[in-house]
Amino acid sequence: MNEFENDVQSKNNDVVDSIKGFGFSFVFFVLIFVIGVVISVAGS
Repeated sequence: MNEFENDVQSKNNDVVDSIKGFGFSFVFFVLIFVIGVVISVAGS
């Protein structure tokens, strides 16, 4: 057996971490898009 499998650093579920990463990046890009739309509307 692999020696690293006996002493795992993180016992979190990878699916939860993937959902968090996708959610944070999605919110970040939506925020940038909203800021761009607000500037575009305010400039016209």
